[in-house]
Amino acid sequence: MFPRLTNLGSSSFGEDPDLFGDTLFEVIDDAPRGHRLPFKQQTVNELRTLLAYDDMDLDRVSWAVLSIDPTVDPEEPPNWGSFPTLRAFWSAVLHAFENDPEVQAGKEID
Repeated sequence: MFPRLTNLGSSSFGEDPDLFGDTLFEVIDDAPRGHRLPFKQQTVNELRTLLAYDDMDLDRVSWAVLSIDPTVDPEEPPNWGSFPTLRAFWSAVLHAFENDPEVQAGKEID
């Protein structure tokens, strides 16, 4: 039901998300890069749908598509960062995708 979020869960937010940034916030900011505009737009739509769910369903879907728990502050890597809730995490991801220059322009930018 959430193929784009599942894709992010196996790449940017996968088991080794530190490959994509030094902090969780950097990983989120970098998540739209490297994806084409249709992927980004579909991700925005999936995130809006997910965030319309109640907290129980949002938690259930999050654990199915993510390989990490963004609500805990892990020991490694140090100063990685965390979010107070999964809703806060997904809201930050939505913000990153909605504010991507290509999404804002509605077209791919070379």
